[in-house]
Amino acid sequence: MHPAPPPALPILVRALPATAPRTVADYRIHGMDCAEEVSVLRRQLAAKKGIYDLRFDVFQAKMTVEFDPQRIPAQGIEQAVAETGMRAEKWQDAEVQKGWWERYQRVVLAGGSGLMLAAAMVWQGVVHGSLIEAILHHDHAGESMPAAVIALCAGAMVLGGVFVLPKAWYALRRMQPDMNLLVTISMLGAAYLGEWLEGASLAFLFATAALLESYSLARARNAVIGLMKLAPGEAAVVHHDHEHRMAVGQVPLGAVVRVRPGERIPCDGEVAAGGSDVNQAMITGESVPVWKEPGDEVYAGTMNGDGLLDVRTTRMAGDTTLSRIVRMVERAQQRRAPSEQFVERFSRIYTPLMLLVAMLVFVVPPLLGYGTWPQWFYHSMVILLISCPCALVISTPVTVVAALASAARNGVLVKGGAFLEEAARMRTVAFDKTGVLTQGEPSVEHMVCLNGRSEGEVLEKLAALESASTHPLANAVRRYARERGAAAGQVSGFQNFLGRGAEAEVDGGYFWAGSIRMMEEQGFAAAQVLERLPEGDRQGGSLVVCGTREQVWAALVIEDPVREEAGRSLERLRRQGVGPVVMLTGDNRLTAERVGAQLGVSEVHAELMPSDKAAAVERLRGESGHVTMVGDGVNDAEAMAAANLSVALGGGGFDAVLETADVVFLSGGLTRLPFLLRHARRTAAVIRQNVVLALALKGAFLVLAVLGWATLWMAVAADMGATLLVTFNGLRLLHARTD
Repeated sequence: MHPAPPPALPILVRALPATAPRTVADYRIHGMDCAEEVSVLRRQLAAKKGIYDLRFDVFQAKMTVEFDPQRIPAQGIEQAVAETGMRAEKWQDAEVQKGWWERYQRVVLAGGSGLMLAAAMVWQGVVHGSLIEAILHHDHAGESMPAAVIALCAGAMVLGGVFVLPKAWYALRRMQPDMNLLVTISMLGAAYLGEWLEGASLAFLFATAALLESYSLARARNAVIGLMKLAPGEAAVVHHDHEHRMAVGQVPLGAVVRVRPGERIPCDGEVAAGGSDVNQAMITGESVPVWKEPGDEVYAGTMNGDGLLDVRTTRMAGDTTLSRIVRMVERAQQRRAPSEQFVERFSRIYTPLMLLVAMLVFVVPPLLGYGTWPQWFYHSMVILLISCPCALVISTPVTVVAALASAARNGVLVKGGAFLEEAARMRTVAFDKTGVLTQGEPSVEHMVCLNGRSEGEVLEKLAALESASTHPLANAVRRYARERGAAAGQVSGFQNFLGRGAEAEVDGGYFWAGSIRMMEEQGFAAAQVLERLPEGDRQGGSLVVCGTREQVWAALVIEDPVREEAGRSLERLRRQGVGPVVMLTGDNRLTAERVGAQLGVSEVHAELMPSDKAAAVERLRGESGHVTMVGDGVNDAEAMAAANLSVALGGGGFDAVLETADVVFLSGGLTRLPFLLRHARRTAAVIRQNVVLALALKGAFLVLAVLGWATLWMAVAADMGATLLVTFNGLRLLHARTD
């Protein structure tokens, strides 16, 4: 007899919630002026339940929040931001029209603080008999100061601290000391010690420095926003026999817009009628206007010359090349460079360490009988102010954003500070051949028919087969067939083989075309075909061979001229210390070696499949540690992904290359590569300068503070002076030139 089973225990099952609904919202944050405020917001919001992701763009004062509206409403997010002393409002893509007070409040408050400080100094100077003595003397007793001087100083401190006090209160409640709390403590400490003039000076200097910092950041912000302003707000839409103006955002796809001489083109499209020179420098970086005629592509924001153009729109306003470039520059700002991440990690250690130093300076000397408590409290406040890491934290992001914006204006789109730093380390460079070192517009020089086939029957088959391909060599074959009046046959079952060729059923029979490698895969010996070609053809351009399963029908010799700027650009790279320079191509070896010799390429690797190119890049990385792959952004995806840095050349259309590479040359071809290297190295040098300047200035004033020679207003001048110095130093990169 078996024992009865124990009573079943209740099974507790916690139902798994369905996927929580997620909402993404953008906010404009008033009061977010530097990376320190970003840290405050991140700490405040990351602790809220229902918030999944936070992204910040300091230079546009923008915060992106991914959250669950059922757990935290939008009002909850705005309230959480308000608790930090900042203010959040829903983001608007259109430029926000600020009121007079919002535009000039910092100027008014800083100016008012300065006027009250000046009045207090003059009044105290009258009392002391010397204005200089009133400014420089640091031993005023509060009771010896006239009440009017104290009132003026208090007013200067209030006006100068309007933006500081709410943030300081938040930092105090959270026990997370920052610059705002340090300044507030120092002002109150100065007032407590009777140093009213010094406290007022501290408030005025801090407000003035914040004003200048806000102005400098606005310059970097406007460099990106200015790109979007290139596109006009309205377009003249042609409707039958008349035209009417409407907002660009409402222009439908396929509409015809009229662009008069001297106007900016409002939408991406193609010219439907007319002809004119168009200045594309703001999009592609080309310094010379380009002639546009029916069928040619034009871009929103570019400037029409002296002709009248009717443009048929091919993209909606939010999807133009210009708007996509702006969005990518904005996203690039959020991809932090390694140096930014290092500085942020360093500041996490540096700030608590300096707090400890200040505490020791305040406590240890009086305990040992040296000086008084008020005296060393004053010195500790000076140390805290000097040690604030604002200049160090902001030194890198402002430099990177300025560099990204100026590169975009010069036709080089870099998708983040990390890629800019990679470019500064450029050593080994691998190039694709077709469309990169060569023009990418090959043409058939001549065709050799084999096995008794006629030119007409070969071209009919080829025109049909290549009609389904987008490869540059296929384009050349189609043009050649069209010029000779060949009618394309019926094609079905087309299949493309990357790096080799294509095959299909043409007029009911199997037909193939491709490289020597594909011919060998079809079972034909290369030597048997090559020996039937003239010696010049064997050593000339690219060979395209075609035929059926039974025999080879023809071989076409295709020439792709070397880019005019290629040799000059490669020579500049070599002078900049780049090497080796390697060519990776799927073309035949003879053609590749001829182009390589013409350009002075160090290594030539030919007849490569896409996977072979990627393997070659991996091998080069193992040898040199850093490889930059320059391709067309379409056929070299594997190799570009394997490289440390991928660079794509954009020609007429940017759809593929904008999404493929780390760096995109919107125009200018290979001339932009030496510019990229020079610009990246200059950016890296400015970052190093800024870090050294920030630390050196702080180190020097810390020594003065420890020796008792530094005052509170000197500490603020040193800290904010360092911040402004590194900011303006970084903004120099806005004026980069390709020359």
